[in-house]
Amino acid sequence: MTAVSVFMEMYDAMYASLGPSHWWPGETPFEIAIGAILTQNTNWKNVEKAIANLKAADSLDPEAMHALSLGELAELIRPAGYYNIKAKRVHNFLDFLKHESDFNLENLKHRELSSLRPQILGINGVGPETADCILLYALDYPVFVVDAYTQRILSRHGLAYEGIEYHGLQELFMDALPENVALYNEYHALIVRVGKDWCKKKAGLCETCPLKSFLDQ
Repeated sequence: MTAVSVFMEMYDAMYASLGPSHWWPGETPFEIAIGAILTQNTNWKNVEKAIANLKAADSLDPEAMHALSLGELAELIRPAGYYNIKAKRVHNFLDFLKHESDFNLENLKHRELSSLRPQILGINGVGPETADCILLYALDYPVFVVDAYTQRILSRHGLAYEGIEYHGLQELFMDALPENVALYNEYHALIVRVGKDWCKKKAGLCETCPLKSFLDQ
């Protein structure tokens, strides 16, 4: 079985078992981008609380958020954890939006991916996973997002070696899959769901996992 067929069959198995994920939660591309920054090192329920605080303060808007002091922003996003650090990261992202697109995130959609991705990665505090979440989920660029769940699942199935770096893991998917934003979106979401509920860090619940049939391949 080729890598292309294995990756697509794994996707089909997860989708058949779990159904659509409806990712990424957010009413606007900007909300999705802020959520991608806030979700670093925390769970989504905490991010939802922080987003709710921003909405209640009428600050879930690029210019309004940028006008907040770092202390005010940190207090609003406190539920997301590491709030002082994340306030600086969010503000760095807002500075980028101000200078690159006049606070309009969707203006970035007209940029070439080859130049835009390095620019977003150049924002202090934004790493590859966060940058790619913004590109894929907020801006609809065909960039596959990988994370710790991806590495764990692929290594346990013999499709990647433990410790593979981010871009090497990403290339496995982008070389094997057709370039399709909707596919990349759903595939990453399904991997996260399987990783959280079955392919756990210490031990996998393999007997009931949607990917059980791939263990012996």
